Amino acid sequence: MDNSPETPQRVRPRVGHIQFLNCMPLYWGLARTGTLLDLELTKDTPEKLSESLVQGDLDIGPITLVEFLKASDQLVAFPDLAVGCDGPVMSCVIVSQVPLDELDGRRVALGSTSRTSVRLAQLLLSERFGVQPDYYTCPPDLGLMMQDAEAAVLIGDAALRANLHDAPRLGLQVHDLGALWKEWTGLPFVFAVWAARKDYVEREPLITRKVHEAFLASRDVSLEEVTKVAEQAARWEVFDEELLERYFTTLDFRFGARQLEGVTEFARRVGPTTGFPADVRVDLLQP
Repeated sequence: MDNSPETPQRVRPRVGHIQFLNCMPLYWGLARTGTLLDLELTKDTPEKLSESLVQGDLDIGPITLVEFLKASDQLVAFPDLAVGCDGPVMSCVIVSQVPLDELDGRRVALGSTSRTSVRLAQLLLSERFGVQPDYYTCPPDLGLMMQDAEAAVLIGDAALRANLHDAPRLGLQVHDLGALWKEWTGLPFVFAVWAARKDYVEREPLITRKVHEAFLASRDVSLEEVTKVAEQAARWEVFDEELLERYFTTLDFRFGARQLEGVTEFARRVGPTTGFPADVRVDLLQP
C-alpha cells in the first residue's frame, strides 16, 4: 500500500473562504455535513482569494466575477453555486450625498475589496446615469469617505452597516447595485463564482466533484435551517436575527442559465475595457 503524502486520498484540497456574511450559508453547512475536516480552508478577502486561485496557491475557491473572466482559460466554474442577486442585494451599494446623475466630475470613494462591485458601479454611473466621477480608493469607512467624497461604493459587511445603520442616520441616499442592474437589464447579477483550477480538475477530478457536491449540500442545509444560521451570526454581529435571515434569503446562491445570461451581458458591456473579450467563454464543471 502506498502511504506517501502524494497519494490523492491523503491530499486535502486547498479551498478559499470569504470572510463576509454573504458567504456564511455556503460554509455553515460544511460542519453539519462533516465535510469541513476534509478541506484545507484559507480565509481572506475576495480580492486576495481571487489572486491566490489564479496564482495556483488555492485549488478551489470563490473568485470575483471580473477576475474569473480574466482568467477563464485557467478555471472551471462550479454549476449552481455563486453569490449573486436577482434584484436587491443589500450589501453592494453606492451611498451618496446627491442624486447619482449629479455625480459628474465629483469625487467618489471606492472602498471595495471586490473589483467586480467597483466595475459594476462604474458601469452603472457611466452608462445608465451618464456621469464620469473622479474616483479614488480608500478604506471602507463611511464616515471618513464622506469627508472627502460626494459618494462611496461599499460591499460586504461594511455595506450592510452603511445601508441599514449609518447612511439613514447621516441622511445619505443608498442605491443598491443589484437593484440598479436588475432595473436596467432585467437580469440577475453574479458577484462571485466558485471555481477550480483546470490543472487541479485534471489531476483530482473525483475530489473536485466531491467538493462541489459538499458546497451544494452545505448551501441547501443552510437555507433549510436559515433561522439557525441567522441566530448564530447575530451573536457576533450588530445585526439582529430577523434582518440576517432576510439578508441570507435575499441573496441568490444559484448559477444557472439566467445567472449565466447576466454574466454574459456584463462581459459584453465591460469586457473590452476590463481585460477580457466581450464574448469570453465560461467553462462549467461537468458531472
